[in-house]
Amino acid sequence: MTYAVGMRLNRGLVFMSDTRTNAGVDNVSTFNKMFNWTVKGDRSITILAAGNLATTQATISLLEERTKAPADRAPSILEAPTMFQTAQLVAETLNDVIEQHSRSGQQADSAFHATLILGGQIKGGPSRLFLIYPEGNFIEAGDDTPFFQIGETKYGRPILVRAYDPNMSFSEAVRLLLVSFDSTIKANLSVGAPLDLLLYEEDSFEAGNRSRLEPDDSYFRTISEGWGDALKSALSKLPKYEAKIF
Repeated sequence: MTYAVGMRLNRGLVFMSDTRTNAGVDNVSTFNKMFNWTVKGDRSITILAAGNLATTQATISLLEERTKAPADRAPSILEAPTMFQTAQLVAETLNDVIEQHSRSGQQADSAFHATLILGGQIKGGPSRLFLIYPEGNFIEAGDDTPFFQIGETKYGRPILVRAYDPNMSFSEAVRLLLVSFDSTIKANLSVGAPLDLLLYEEDSFEAGNRSRLEPDDSYFRTISEGWGDALKSALSKLPKYEAKIF
């Protein structure tokens, strides 16, 4: 299982994903689920992946191959003129990979599905964020839906819904996401650190500030412990329930 979030802020984009994959409790591994392509001064594109690992790796590998040699850039995410056309290209690539599995004798049902978050900015347009479905269609984030989650979403979503603010700083956004991830990790053993983080500043057209938080990261531990203490404190201050006798 995976948990990954892409978030729009007024100052740019924030991406975070876990790295845990598992095929049972005795087969747990760490795999990168965050991928970035950058042409300095022109574009920065980030993809977060969730779902079948073979499907996501094949999709990312195909996109990567098309960025290598100029003769093979047909089509390429490094040459798409807009983020919308980039989303179309990535969606078609994902759908093609799933269909290839089907044609090779595998069943392209939910076992081979994958979902992607695509975000970034291409010179001449604003930063944009998309959620791409395995069927090859996608939706774009807006004011009403300013962030997307993929994978194990239910445990961390209430925190994001309650506390998100488009005007928050990158520091505040990271703190919010870490609380969301901590709640998910506490509730589901298939999600876990290390956590990958990427911050993209609007109009920078650079790779952004990327970092990895290990399981023993002191800041993540402080956030986890502080959030737990804050919840207990807030709960104790709520009005007590007085039982009524009918």
